[in-house]
Amino acid sequence: MIRLEGVGKRYWQLQERAMLLRSLLPFRRPTRSELWALRDVNLSLEEGDVLGVIGPNGAGKTTMLRLLAGVTRPTTGRVTVRGRVAPLISVGVGFHREMSGRENVYVNGMLLGLTKAEIDRRFDAIVDFAELGEFIDTPVKFYSSGMFMRLGFAVAVHTDPQVLLVDEVLAVGDLAFQIKCAERMREIRAAGTTIVMVSHNLQSIRVLCPRAIVLGHGRVEFDGPVEDAIARHHQLLGQQLGRESGGGPRPSAVGEVRQVGGVTVSERALLAQDGPAHYVESGAALRLRLRVRFDRPAAHPRFTFTIRSADGSLAARVNTPLELAHRSFEAGQDVLVELQFVARLGGGTYFVEESVTTSDGLGVLSEQARPIPFEVGPRPGAQGIADVEGVITLDGVAVRDQRSFGLGVP
Repeated sequence: MIRLEGVGKRYWQLQERAMLLRSLLPFRRPTRSELWALRDVNLSLEEGDVLGVIGPNGAGKTTMLRLLAGVTRPTTGRVTVRGRVAPLISVGVGFHREMSGRENVYVNGMLLGLTKAEIDRRFDAIVDFAELGEFIDTPVKFYSSGMFMRLGFAVAVHTDPQVLLVDEVLAVGDLAFQIKCAERMREIRAAGTTIVMVSHNLQSIRVLCPRAIVLGHGRVEFDGPVEDAIARHHQLLGQQLGRESGGGPRPSAVGEVRQVGGVTVSERALLAQDGPAHYVESGAALRLRLRVRFDRPAAHPRFTFTIRSADGSLAARVNTPLELAHRSFEAGQDVLVELQFVARLGGGTYFVEESVTTSDGLGVLSEQARPIPFEVGPRPGAQGIADVEGVITLDGVAVRDQRSFGLGVP
């Protein structure tokens, strides 16, 4: 259904500010450089395949969807897509803001290949799915982003597409609507629809997509099972953070801090029972292992470990107490430091970092800190930073598994 062969997409990036006076000068050309959003991408999808696409911002995910949708053409290579394509690559794309929701249903439906008679037969189902019954005759310029996405998704999935392209559709709407979207995507997948889904919500990708690719700087860094793809994504993210880090750690002590230096971290690894911990289940036992070398004498240094969520919120912090007399180190001496903890965390991406300070916490001995990213898979139905191991019961019977709507389940 989909084949990409050596596909690349090039844009031109201006290197100077555009000025009207300069643009009017004869023979004046702006300085520009090449920017490859995609490079040498090869991909093949059969009927009924479901593919997740993950990667950092600017990796080329949306550009790939635009190529598959026919919105833009590749600079190099060849893109082949067979059958009716339903693209959801932007909130409200294809909507006329001055028209009502009803009118936009007909316009969008016809753009996706339906006749007026076919839309007439499906109109009530579309409106019911979008949950916009009382607003369907309101101009869409008054819709929220969630209403936009619900209506666009409802139209797309009721056109019987052979290929469905989805960009962050599950990021809009409440949990009930997200589950309904997943159920509908599972139904059309069972009917043979090929689905390509882009999302920063790795848990949605994990639940819905049995296969995923990781994009980095426009290239396919990994193509395979979704959990391996998530692990590879965090491995690359850790490498990127390592290249970009240049600042010192954030000490936990309150007061005026000063950079002292004198500590070199030669080895850092976040480990689970079976190896590096790029992706773990909630409740997994983890170890952060450090090899620390003291370049100058240090008396009773303080070690602080911090876990933060993807938005920077503090999830947990563990440190040795202030002014604790535990051990002194001579210049050139090294020590193996380990933090053992249980990932009682909700689903999402987390970062663990460490700092080494003087015993009073005011002198920073570490010269730099590089956060180590890892992904925690939440328990079914759980959200938030903390995993409180909650179980809902109905008349004493536990309600547990909500993964049955995943697209990877036959």
